[in-house]
Amino acid sequence: MTKYTGKPVVIEKPAEELFDRFSNLSFLQDKLSAMPDEVKQQVGQIKFDNDRLILSTAQVGDICFLVKERRRPDLVIFTAENAPVPIDMAVSFNKTGETSTEVSTSIDVDIPAIMKPLVGPHLQKAADKFGEVMTHLNSI
Repeated sequence: MTKYTGKPVVIEKPAEELFDRFSNLSFLQDKLSAMPDEVKQQVGQIKFDNDRLILSTAQVGDICFLVKERRRPDLVIFTAENAPVPIDMAVSFNKTGETSTEVSTSIDVDIPAIMKPLVGPHLQKAADKFGEVMTHLNSI
């Protein structure tokens, strides 16, 4: 497995509150729907329902991540349902203060070494983008 770790972002909300938003991902869809169109374009093609997030990419199409595990208050692990290779994504919530949390994303993927130069940059971008998405969704 190869791991791609996104740039951590700090969100001005308690870790428990951020984690609780992952107890029903449709909450995040409501937040996404309320964003201005220009912010939605920056975020990209992402959808949430109760226990899934769906990323749409031009290269692969839709990849559906299903919640595999929740460890309150600091970790949510997703697994890809329809990806061409096994992929897990972990979102960590690290308390940095009473009202602030560092959110980081890591993607573990089992890809052949020959494919890493082609796929790796896209996975790194996805890990970084998820932090941006969380920042936007939690600023509303």
